[in-house]
Amino acid sequence: MPLLRKCGGAEMLVVLDTNVLVSAFWSPGRKASDILNAVLSGRLSAVYDYRIFEEYRKVLHYSKFAFSEHEISTLLEFIRTEGIAVAAPHIAGLSLPDEEDRKFLEVSRFCGAILITGNLKHFPNDPSILSVSEFWAQHL
Repeated sequence: MPLLRKCGGAEMLVVLDTNVLVSAFWSPGRKASDILNAVLSGRLSAVYDYRIFEEYRKVLHYSKFAFSEHEISTLLEFIRTEGIAVAAPHIAGLSLPDEEDRKFLEVSRFCGAILITGNLKHFPNDPSILSVSEFWAQHL
């Protein structure tokens, strides 16, 4: 695991919900892949914690997706080395429809990063939580 870094700097920070990565792999040339390419090119900085990283690793390896090991390992290595690893604190009193999504919101709020998701209904109504289409329209 990389050294933990402080959030901040001049770059735009984003937290990518796992469904954004899956969509980017499935549909190259679409909005989710444009967002991932912006991360890979350094225009956006991906923020994550160990829980998010482990979910990425687990989900991208699901056999139903049939993503190549090379694609997965290349992406994960980039995120691990070029992304910003943090240790976000637990947010008490937060109730979400799917508790598995808590980690994304906690990291986003801890860093002041935009959370990009394909499941807006899983999160509170918040201007820092955007769908792929909303983020794409506003920032790319």
